[in-house]
Formats: sequence, C-alpha cells, structure tokens
Amino acid sequence: MQTRNIMIVGVGGQGTLIASRILGGIATTAGLDVKVSEVHGMAQRGGSVVTFVRYGDEVFEPIVEEGCADVLIAFERLEAKRYAHFLKPDGVLIVNDVRIDPMPVRIGAAPYPENIIEEIAKTHRVYRADATAIATELGNPRCFNVVILGMAARHMDYAVEDWYKVIERTVKPKTIEINKKAFDAGYALGEA
Repeated sequence: MQTRNIMIVGVGGQGTLIASRILGGIATTAGLDVKVSEVHGMAQRGGSVVTFVRYGDEVFEPIVEEGCADVLIAFERLEAKRYAHFLKPDGVLIVNDVRIDPMPVRIGAAPYPENIIEEIAKTHRVYRADATAIATELGNPRCFNVVILGMAARHMDYAVEDWYKVIERTVKPKTIEINKKAFDAGYALGEA
C-alpha cells in the first residue's frame, strides 16, 4: 500500500492525541507500518497541537511534509486554516465547524479570520460539521473528536467493525459505547 499521510490538528485538550492513537491503531490492525508523531506546542495553555499519522507498507519517517497530507482532520476552524497548506491538491479537509478564540483574539490584539472554511473549500474538498453539538446531543461533548474520526473514516479503507475494535481498545472502558455512537454519527455525515 502506498503511504497515506494524515494530520490531526486542534487546540490543547481537544483529544488530538487519542484520535491519533485510534488512527494509528486501525492501520496497525491492518498489518501496516505506522508512524505517529505528536507535536504538543503550548497545549496546556490552549495552543496548537499537531499530530502526524503515516501508514503504508513501509514508512520511514513520522512527519508529513507541506503539500503531502491526504487528509487533514481539524478540530477547530482556525487550526484548519493554519495547516491547510499541508494538504495535497486533491487532499480532503474534515473540520469541526467551531470557533475557539486564541489568546491574541481574546485580548483584542488580532481579529478572528472570517470565512475560513469557505476559503479552503476553493482549493480542496471540505467536509464540515459541528461535531461538538452532535457529541453534546449524544450525551458527552468530549467525544466530538470521535465524531470527526467517523467522518474521516469515509476517506479511509477500513470497515466500521474494525474501527469499533480499535475504539474499544483505546478509550476508557466506561466511554466505549458513547464513543461508538459518536463514531456512527460522524460516519453517517461523512459520505465520500
């Protein structure tokens, strides 16, 4: 299998690391070589968190280069804008359509950019949903990251049952069922 390059971007505390572990787990289950690299930045202070997940027959390095990401999974709009240049020309953006103001916006030093998703959609395929609202309706707003993974799963070659198995092994036991429901909700939205 040709190497696939996935990036997960978000703000500290949004669950990018658990999402990368689920993605890495699904590729490992398929017998592929997987490399995962986590860049935390100022995660504890609400800063950017970037995770690279690369998988294929043989993967030599964990970092995705600019212009090489097959799928960019963004847990927030501004993070999608920040890393959109990593997408291939035919790359896919899966985005949680929510706004989290970074510190410069909160203190009035910078405006929050308008029409972020619309601008990216001019050059890439974009799938968006307010996954936070969906997860809240399901009963646990923290599982929005798995809603987004469900959307992204439509752009990967794994059966839903395989995703369930990895979710069961990765999340806390008491959250397995809600995470499966979150995955299903995202999968239903993410039609390729």
